Amino acid sequence: MMTELRKTPAAASSDGDVSAFLDKVKTMALGDAKGQGRLIFAMDATMSRQPTWDRALSIQSQMFAETKKVGQLQVQLVYFRGFNECKASRWVADPEALARLMTAVDCRGGNTQLARVLSHVKTEAGRSGVSAVVYVGDAFEENIDSICQAAGEVGLLGTRMFMFQEGSDATAERAFKEVARLSRGAYFQLDNGSPSVLAELLGAVAAYAAGGRKALESRAKSSNASQVLLRQLK
Repeated sequence: MMTELRKTPAAASSDGDVSAFLDKVKTMALGDAKGQGRLIFAMDATMSRQPTWDRALSIQSQMFAETKKVGQLQVQLVYFRGFNECKASRWVADPEALARLMTAVDCRGGNTQLARVLSHVKTEAGRSGVSAVVYVGDAFEENIDSICQAAGEVGLLGTRMFMFQEGSDATAERAFKEVARLSRGAYFQLDNGSPSVLAELLGAVAAYAAGGRKALESRAKSSNASQVLLRQLK
């Protein structure tokens, strides 16, 4: 069962407004997420991702299989595609159930909707806490100032954004890096030769979401991906 997310109105923000907000973010102490063991997995399901979609689904499914090894973890799937379609699944603790939901999603033409994803993340984080968000996409077609403000607000709630970029679009790279920085998360650029790397990274994110930094540090003893994450997390 998927729930349609309401559309987020485009917010007009001046450079001064954004600068003031970023200054505020820098001076505030950011704590851990209120609720441990909750991970949102957000996917760009627009048509530009079709060439790598099947491979991505397989890798992303492996991440959920990893959750069995790291303890209790609730996961929610969020995706957008087509004409203003953006939906969220129920929270599930069964990795296989969520993997089945993912395989039912196909790609459709449309613009990116990261703003709606971030709005949903803020709602869920404020309600019960969200430890981490994994976002996988290849493009960015929205207002960067509005996205930066929303990402900072997500960070203030203690939720880290792990931004995975497919391809090498410069606009997407700039936006994804800012979202990761403002939420105190991490950014990774993927290529055709990195399916195993992505699977390991996603497993590391799952470990962090389920057990926090201590779980990631423990995993880092035998996982290069966990070491990569730790170097980016502050």
